[in-house]
Amino acid sequence: MTKLRNKNIIITGASSGIGEEIALQVAEQGGNPILVARSVDKLKRMKMELESTYSVKCSFYQADLTDLSEWRRTLHQIMEDIAQVDALINNAGFGIFNKVGETNWEDIERMFQLNVYALIMGTHEILPYFINRREGHIINIGSQAGKIATPKSSVYSATKHAVIGFSNALRLEVEDQGVFVTTVNLGPVRTNFFDMADPSGNYQKAIGRYMLDPEKVARNITKALFTNKREINMPGWMEMGSKFYNLFPKLTERMLKSQFNKK
Repeated sequence: MTKLRNKNIIITGASSGIGEEIALQVAEQGGNPILVARSVDKLKRMKMELESTYSVKCSFYQADLTDLSEWRRTLHQIMEDIAQVDALINNAGFGIFNKVGETNWEDIERMFQLNVYALIMGTHEILPYFINRREGHIINIGSQAGKIATPKSSVYSATKHAVIGFSNALRLEVEDQGVFVTTVNLGPVRTNFFDMADPSGNYQKAIGRYMLDPEKVARNITKALFTNKREINMPGWMEMGSKFYNLFPKLTERMLKSQFNKK
């Protein structure tokens, strides 16, 4: 409970879902959340609630991370405003479940801009600061979809596969420079992510009982902060499935074809 006290932690996509839960738990443990999202009204409310409830310092910055120039400016402003930044949690992201041929090209670009380019941009800009201090933690929210690609998630899976590959290489690059890199690979989480990914609600109905609790996810993430943890994989049975898939991809696709097509 004390390792987060007075730590300044940037959280992207902080106004809802997992990001909101992480901010709450960081504040609960005495850390200072630095909130980044597009919804300024929600960020203002969160700042007031977190500061009044937990007596921490909470700052917020409105930014559209798909605009990389805006995200760079925002991050530099954070670095100017905050005396010391201790961690960056690249949480912002979204998905649209659709077949490739039926997906708008604009949606494909937006998924890569937010899920991949903004994540790499944020990491690229803050990494020299962490290396200079020989201290810092970067947590990148990947997905089990980056390990097992399924129909209607081709583009989303590609973005998360990129996140995992980027994080794995980065971890090796900075492991002797005092910087931790953790990847969080999740199955379906009960958040508003599916409002855009699955507007019909059919997929949520099909897998509802398997969906992860965002509070539990956030608890595992905050627990891993400032520890040299390689990955967080949830749920465990899905991670076991991804390992089996790596060994026997053709067999897995044949066995789980009906499950893969539930979207």
